[in-house]
Amino acid sequence: MSELKTNKVSPSTGTALQLGDSGDTVTVPTGATLAVTDGIAATSIADGTVSNAEFQYINSLSSNAQTQLDAKLALSGGTMSGETIFADQLVTRPEIKDYAEAYNASTGSGTVDLDLESGNVFQHTASGGNVTFTFSNPPASGKAGSFTLKWIQDASDRTITWPASVDWPGGSAPDVTSGSAKVDMYVFTTFDAGTTWYGFQSGADLS
Repeated sequence: MSELKTNKVSPSTGTALQLGDSGDTVTVPTGATLAVTDGIAATSIADGTVSNAEFQYINSLSSNAQTQLDAKLALSGGTMSGETIFADQLVTRPEIKDYAEAYNASTGSGTVDLDLESGNVFQHTASGGNVTFTFSNPPASGKAGSFTLKWIQDASDRTITWPASVDWPGGSAPDVTSGSAKVDMYVFTTFDAGTTWYGFQSGADLS
């Protein structure tokens, strides 16, 4: 075993410094430090196919890489246990069964906003006075957006004021049904971000 002790070994200008030959092992003793001033290029590790940028991705791992990969949902399927947000992105060719829609119920009088970011099915029970509905956060223009409204009449008959953007068949809004707890159903659809809503009374005098 050869031993060399020195503070500095410098190769000739323009040449590389080689420590040993192919098959040799260069050992750094326990407690010693091998310092490489400019770092080691990733392409000098293993078979050289990993770039510096790819190698640096390891810096963002919070735990064992394989453990994190195993925790991901497999492409073959699995069970989601939390909310999934698609951020207005397209979901193509799904087959859906046993699904529900978000449902929003309100009670009262005055101005009532139907916010499509909170769901597409609404129920409002009139109480204490007439109601003015507003519609907010429809899909962007060029995309269709629809929602359903269930109206429950007060013990004393209340009226509805609809947004001016609603276009009703024949040009006039239908009458609300008279009578305590009577139910009317409405459906609204827009194709232009709510500039025009096509409104329909899909059922009346239900109870």
